[in-house]
Amino acid sequence: MTLPARGLTEPAQAGGASPVGTGDGAPRHRRRETVLVSGLASDSHTWNLVFLQLLIEEHGYDVVNLGPCVPDELLIRECLERAPAMLVLSSVNGHGHQDGLRLIGKLRSESGLRTLPAVIGGKLGITGGEDGGHAAELVAAGFDSVFEDGAREIAAFRRFIGGIPRRELS
Repeated sequence: MTLPARGLTEPAQAGGASPVGTGDGAPRHRRRETVLVSGLASDSHTWNLVFLQLLIEEHGYDVVNLGPCVPDELLIRECLERAPAMLVLSSVNGHGHQDGLRLIGKLRSESGLRTLPAVIGGKLGITGGEDGGHAAELVAAGFDSVFEDGAREIAAFRRFIGGIPRRELS
């Protein structure tokens, strides 16, 4: 289940900066926005996180990959300190639904993180989505979008990334 794109912008160029016109014909450079990628506390898988990092970097973002088995408190602290453009959580072990519900409640209870775009995806349950999935419950709990395990979800995730509004960074 994905939300409609909230406004498309051009991705930044590779290399950490995007040219921005100054009005006098001379481009100035701005920092690229950061996306935080993380596994959940109970998930020790890493290749999914590396894949997501590369995919998100292709869309012009810098990525901070916190890795697997990230405690909720560390993840929330990193979000507060880094003020990312988006938080991307990934699960492979089948417990993403449970971990995600717990984490999003904590995340949304922080006033500085209530509007942070946050998505979760991967294998979110032990049945692999055969039970109708967990998307509706996770969105109701506070996630902006949910990407259940499956090849079609990669295209949906790419569209979602393209729809995240860009902020001016100096």
